[in-house]
Amino acid sequence: MQRAVVQGSKRGLATLAGVTAASGVGLVYALENSVNASSDNVHPYALPWPHSGPFSSFDIASVRRGYEVYKQVCAACHSMKFLHYRHFVDTIMTEEEAKAEAADALINDVDDRGTAIQRPGILTDKLPSPYPNKKAAAAANNGAAPPDLSLMALARHGGDDYVFSLLTGYLEAPAGVKVDDGKAYNPYFPGGIISMPQQLFDEGIEYKDGTPATMSQQAKDVSTFMHWAAEPFHDTRKKWALKIAALIPFVAVVLVYGKRHIWSFTKSQKFIFKTVKGREPPKSSQ
Repeated sequence: MQRAVVQGSKRGLATLAGVTAASGVGLVYALENSVNASSDNVHPYALPWPHSGPFSSFDIASVRRGYEVYKQVCAACHSMKFLHYRHFVDTIMTEEEAKAEAADALINDVDDRGTAIQRPGILTDKLPSPYPNKKAAAAANNGAAPPDLSLMALARHGGDDYVFSLLTGYLEAPAGVKVDDGKAYNPYFPGGIISMPQQLFDEGIEYKDGTPATMSQQAKDVSTFMHWAAEPFHDTRKKWALKIAALIPFVAVVLVYGKRHIWSFTKSQKFIFKTVKGREPPKSSQ
């Protein structure tokens, strides 16, 4: 009977250990997937963006086309308050092209007497907002103020994949899903109901370089432009990373040689102590 009790205790401990391990694995899985599990929207597929590699740069032609999409489609509702015309210079435009682009815009300003005026833009001006304030933006869009797009590519989970999927993912609402007037169904948007109706259509605009303006092409280009706007130093950062990576072997050789040069003398020293009368000779150290 004592043996049976011991075996039963062992089985109980094994069961408890198994339950504890399973609970631990379940807790880790729940913590890792809590963010994704809490959302009810479809997650976008990972797309092969040309600039996604560790040392890949933006497709500048795509960025230029993306600005055309923003200017002709998105700028009617969305602002880009952190982007200035000077950011275009020597990146996606020449200085003359950027100045001409700024001059086409009307900037709200005040003159020397404090009177409100509108003047042509200059390079130091930011891209003009379509609305004077958030309340005006909300009033013009059924109570939902369109967000600023300056940092949107980095502010949403999924980044470029999310922006592309959202712009091309409009569908008919499934049975049981109610879509109010002025709204649309998009499975990539949290909740599925979005206040922005579909904006991109095949041949909706005409590119200056003659590229066919399909819906997916426009979505790809404007997604690339939004990422460039959110991270204009993207290419410069990768260039510096490449330069630093190229210097690492040389720096490593210098550091190793310097270490060996300094410590070779220190480590090779030998101290000899002479015997003093009345004292025991200390042990020699090396």
